[in-house]
Amino acid sequence: MEIHWKISAFESLPPEEIYALLRLRSEVFVVEQQCVFLDLDGMDSNAIHLTGWSQGELAAYARLFDKGLVGPYLSVGRVVVPKNLRRSGIGKLLMAQAIKTLYELYGKQPVYIGAQKYLEDFYAAFGFAQVGEPYLEDGIPHLKMILS
Repeated sequence: MEIHWKISAFESLPPEEIYALLRLRSEVFVVEQQCVFLDLDGMDSNAIHLTGWSQGELAAYARLFDKGLVGPYLSVGRVVVPKNLRRSGIGKLLMAQAIKTLYELYGKQPVYIGAQKYLEDFYAAFGFAQVGEPYLEDGIPHLKMILS
């Protein structure tokens, strides 16, 4: 599957792309994970939005932040792939592209992710290591992880 990556500031996203990424986030983080939380947290306008498109459909998404916006490190969050495309390798491509994009935009420096605990090994494969104790976020076990 060929993925076309797009890097966008919020204000440059066309309405149909905003709809697609918000729908995907809602489908996975709210409906599939049965987690009632406010996904629209006011941070989208501060983020760089990484979207991966295949055959006109959103196949991957992540939200990227410069250091100081959500903590003292560069940060990646809202990492998501549609359910029907998981286990296809797109998640790995997405994380590799997210890290590459952060480094290209802001220079090579530590990257933070608040990872769902069940994905610890997935992120560890990219060099992320747990820091601190596990915590609950919206009822889901999470880990603070840093890529040094």
